Order: sequence, then C-alpha cells, then structure tokens
Amino acid sequence: MQITNNAVVQFHYTLSDASGELESSRKAAPLLYLHGHNQMLPKLEAALEGKTAGDTFEITLAPVDAYGERRDDAIQSVQVKHLQGAKKWKPGMVAWVNTDQGERQVTIVKVGMFKADVDTNHPLAGKTLTFALEVLSVREATAEEIAHGHAHGEGGHQH
Repeated sequence: MQITNNAVVQFHYTLSDASGELESSRKAAPLLYLHGHNQMLPKLEAALEGKTAGDTFEITLAPVDAYGERRDDAIQSVQVKHLQGAKKWKPGMVAWVNTDQGERQVTIVKVGMFKADVDTNHPLAGKTLTFALEVLSVREATAEEIAHGHAHGEGGHQH
C-alpha cells in the first residue's frame, strides 16, 4: 500500500544537521502517524506521499521548510514560576511555558530570582536539517482513527 491521505504510517527516522546526528527513533520505538492530518512538517509529509513499506530515503529541509529562521528579537522576560520542566533553572536549559497559543518550548538565556529571559525560537530554528527515513509499515486508518485525527496503537496515541 502506498502512503496517501488517511494512511497510518510507521517509520524510523534519524535527524541530522551540519554538525552530525541530533536524534534518532532507532534508539526507541518507531513513530506512527496519520498521513494528511498535519502531524509533521509539511515538506516531510509531502516527501512521504507515495512511499511504501521498505522504502528508505533522505530529505534535506532548509530552515524555512523546517523550524524557521532564527529571530534575534525572540527574547522575552517571563516569571520563573511560569516555567515548567525543572525546579532550578540555568542558561541553556529548555523549559515549557503556557501561552495564548498553547504550550511552547523555550530556552533559558538568563535567570534571576523571579524572572528569566527566554529565547522563544525553536531549538532547531535556523538549521538546515536532513531526515533519513525508513518506512516500516503502511495501512488504512480505521474510522475511529480518522474521526480522532491521529493514529492509534504502539508509537501512536493511546486512549
């Protein structure tokens, strides 16, 4: 079966930039997603379209097609009590904050007693990224998966 809209796809990936490997699903369980439901980077999903189980390929994405260009004006001051993920903060650590647009990942730049300066750029912003993918399986989604908008099962969403 080819990957098309409403197909459930299981795959492994390795993500690299110019400095080398950043992360890989091969150290854990493969990923599972529902194709055509905006659950990943659009160019990455488009590259998976038409592939079948057993296919392996690489795709390199420019920053604009991945996590965007770095913005120098993306430093904000927030109250330390709003940072989630640790009890004590140091520059370089990643935290989560709740915003009007939902939960957002930020990087600590400077921390004081009550406030912290955080970089709201995505940690991979400004990087050209290469994804090496191996499609493990492709199947038709169930009606329930389509209604829920995500894949169910190992590597997908559990209810």
